[in-house]
Amino acid sequence: MFKKFTIADKLFFVSAFLSLIYSEILFFDGNTNQAIFIGLWVPSILAFGIYLKLLNKNKND
Repeated sequence: MFKKFTIADKLFFVSAFLSLIYSEILFFDGNTNQAIFIGLWVPSILAFGIYLKLLNKNKND
């Protein structure tokens, strides 16, 4: 199952996951505004990864 993921896909997943973890650390540390700002990166990172995947798929077709 994981053989379908490219290195770029894995990097997007890792960066989104690290962003989520860092956001939670900031939130529980009391920096709620910064945590919300960093937390909003997660869907943006994943959406950008999906966009690049779709561009690559259309290029190959």
